[in-house]
Amino acid sequence: MQLDDVSPELDVYLGQAAYLQLSLYETMGRAGAGAPTLSGRLVTGVLATTALERHRAIVAEIERGGKEPADLMAPHREAIDRFLERTSGADWYESMLTGYVTAGILNDLFANLLRSLPADVRQRLRTVFDAREEPAVVEELTARIDEDPVVASRLAMWGRRLVGDTLLVARSALASHAREDQERLEPVWTELIAAHTRRMDALGLTA
Repeated sequence: MQLDDVSPELDVYLGQAAYLQLSLYETMGRAGAGAPTLSGRLVTGVLATTALERHRAIVAEIERGGKEPADLMAPHREAIDRFLERTSGADWYESMLTGYVTAGILNDLFANLLRSLPADVRQRLRTVFDAREEPAVVEELTARIDEDPVVASRLAMWGRRLVGDTLLVARSALASHAREDQERLEPVWTELIAAHTRRMDALGLTA
């Protein structure tokens, strides 16, 4: 994926990524109370703590540059809050899929954009956006889907809805001059959606 010409300024990248991870942490923290099983609650906690770890790593990078994290996050607050409100999910199952799908797509994007950032930043953040939490989420959601196959069709529909909203946020993470350049962005979306399809396949759901 060639992203050199669509990557945002460093402060924009760090501010948006930091606020997104903070918001995912808070959202997953609230979702845990509705888990149908103790194991589900534990896995929701994994999603929450992983997002918090990412947030802290990005904040450390902001502070290393002598900036105030809240100042860099503030411009992104309204859009990300609206996004998370639209994708909050009606119950624990949908909330878990939201955490899995939206974090997956956006972490893929931020990891790819990282390639265009200064080498020292790239080195420090190189493992921040890995998929360390995904195996636990797949195991738990798959077990719940196997118990109640009706859940599968509902989650497949929810997953399809999530993609559109998530790609809007992904577009806002790019350089302003590139956001409406469909020819330039097509390979970016193709790669993100291909990875999303693999995630849904891992759950036995149709993307």
